[in-house]
Amino acid sequence: MTPQTHIPARAWAALLLLAFIWGGSFLAIRTALDEIAPLASVLYRVAPAAAALWFYVLLRRLPMPRGRGAWGAFLLMGLLNNAIPFSLMAWGQLHITTGLTSILNAGTAVWGVLFASLVFADERLTGRKAVGVALGFAGVATAIGWGALLSFDIRSLAQLAVIGGTLSYAVAGAWGRARLRVFPPEVAAAGMLTGATLLIAPLTFALEGPPPLDLAPRTLAAIAYYAIVATACAYLLYYRILAIAGSGNLMLVTLMIPPVAITLGALVRGEELHPSALAGFALLALGLVVIDGRPLRAMREAFDATPSRR
Repeated sequence: MTPQTHIPARAWAALLLLAFIWGGSFLAIRTALDEIAPLASVLYRVAPAAAALWFYVLLRRLPMPRGRGAWGAFLLMGLLNNAIPFSLMAWGQLHITTGLTSILNAGTAVWGVLFASLVFADERLTGRKAVGVALGFAGVATAIGWGALLSFDIRSLAQLAVIGGTLSYAVAGAWGRARLRVFPPEVAAAGMLTGATLLIAPLTFALEGPPPLDLAPRTLAAIAYYAIVATACAYLLYYRILAIAGSGNLMLVTLMIPPVAITLGALVRGEELHPSALAGFALLALGLVVIDGRPLRAMREAFDATPSRR
């Protein structure tokens, strides 16, 4: 898709809505984890979302995927984009705040640029992107705390688990581009979530036992939110933004999510973030701005258009 420099007003509105939806998902997942185990929280996320998306696909009469190749691609995408990152981040959220989780999650865009440059010839790592990636690395390290990189307490391991999830997202992005572009986006999302369900269900039963069914209303509400709203509906909104604003503009949502998650974590759970986490997010945001390039070009064009003073 051709990059777009101008973002329509309706795309901005959709981006803000998506940021609020995904920002709220961190709080919803943490709320559910008060009562259910990490793998069960993932199963309760991907299975209902897959069912909702298949209902949408059938309603729209979209072409159904056929052949073992298609379902093999969905299975691997479900592993890389759902089963692994959702599980790692759910376990990580047991030990770190929702705000810090969202900040580390924003690093997905940085790792995605780096990994894509290694795989695709048309996404090579330019000098500007290299600077942005370096700033992104520094931002994540600052958010974690440079001293924590040398320690191996449970909090450090939880942060590393979240980072592992973002790396899995980056690999999934490359796999999705290579193998899933032939499917309608909604079908690809439904197939991916089905693959994730097939993988996470037996693992959940083997390691945690049957997922509990007698859940508190607040847990059920949290699950309904992050499964139906923040996964199934969010994918549909995601693809709408992609169509009207372009893939490059979608990266902006990663900058909008952490403020939402940080605010909700503070208001609802009384969470506090260390100043280093906020400084790390600022560095990470700067890195993403440099990678994107458009704000820098806009500043340069504005400077060039300014009449020189004599």
